[in-house]
Amino acid sequence: MNIIVILFPLALGLGLAGLGAFFWCMRSGQYADLDGAAWRVLQDDDAQAGPRGGVSGSDGNALG
Repeated sequence: MNIIVILFPLALGLGLAGLGAFFWCMRSGQYADLDGAAWRVLQDDDAQAGPRGGVSGSDGNALG
């Protein structure tokens, strides 16, 4: 029975901490752009990179 005295406040504290973290994420804008990350994954950035994966100049040759 003594374990309930420890586990019940611990469970309430963890639940309130999780709820507080959720509300902090909502207020700080963590869920503002849900589609942006999904579209960035699908963008093809390899077409802009040179043969070694570096940034290419205006004539297509790799710089550096």
